[in-house]
Amino acid sequence: MPKFITIGYGDQAGYELTDDGVLHAAHRRDAELRQMGALIGIARAPTQVRNPGNNGVMTSSGAYMTSDLPVPGFAIIEAENLEDAISLVSKTPCAVAHGVVEVWPLETITGRA
Repeated sequence: MPKFITIGYGDQAGYELTDDGVLHAAHRRDAELRQMGALIGIARAPTQVRNPGNNGVMTSSGAYMTSDLPVPGFAIIEAENLEDAISLVSKTPCAVAHGVVEVWPLETITGRA
């Protein structure tokens, strides 16, 4: 079954604007996705890694990409197709609490050394 990476963006202000019943249902959706085998995690502080020309690893703290909203979490889900993946995440906390969820189709690379 195809896999999708989802990236949730949202903040506490949007979360607090959302009705408690909607939030409870959104957290139940996350639990359902986990039961379906989704890998869901909370995003912590990122580290950028570079190794230009394989001449030495350089790291720096912070995100490379920026957004008006923070990234509170990621998930890897399985769905029949993009439309199904969208349906699955459309009722998750970031989607309903005035944030946004990106859905990225994941192409598995095999046979490369």
